[in-house]
Amino acid sequence: MYQYIDQHYEDVDFSNADKRYGEMQNCTFTRCRFRGTSFEEITTFGCKFIDCDFHGALFNASLHNETAFTNCNFTGANLFVAKFNSCKMTGSDFTQAQLDGITIKNGDWSYTSLRHLNLAKQDLRGVKFKEADLASCNLEKADLREADLTRAQLSGSKLMGADLRGAVMEGVNWKALDVKGVRMDVNLAVAFLRSYGGKVD
Repeated sequence: MYQYIDQHYEDVDFSNADKRYGEMQNCTFTRCRFRGTSFEEITTFGCKFIDCDFHGALFNASLHNETAFTNCNFTGANLFVAKFNSCKMTGSDFTQAQLDGITIKNGDWSYTSLRHLNLAKQDLRGVKFKEADLASCNLEKADLREADLTRAQLSGSKLMGADLRGAVMEGVNWKALDVKGVRMDVNLAVAFLRSYGGKVD
């Protein structure tokens, strides 16, 4: 097991490296490459990954606390049963990533690309998805209470059984959604009706 504390790296290539079972605290990685790198069961706390490339990296069973992954590329990465507690993921791309069993607690996932991914039955309460691309996502039975979905792209997403009570959905295209079986509060129900020209007194 290794431990990185207060380390700073810029434009370093860690591709295909074995970084399993380690711990990183308050480290900063800027424009670093981690393509195919093994991060299974690592723990990060308060780290910053900025413009980093995690294409095909393995994050199975990893734990991340208050860590930022901003504008990073997770294309094809495996995040099976990874946990993200109060992390900042803004602008990152998760195209074709494996997110089964992932845990997302709070945190900011605004402007992320999550299209076509499986987030069914996930507890996503209070998570910020402002302007995130969730098109064609499987969100069936997901708990999205109090989540911020302002101007999020949700066209083609599966929402059967999802709980949207208390969610912020300003700017969402209701006409692109199939809301059958979705739980809403009064405010969202009114917004839905108005999007179809209904008048609510």
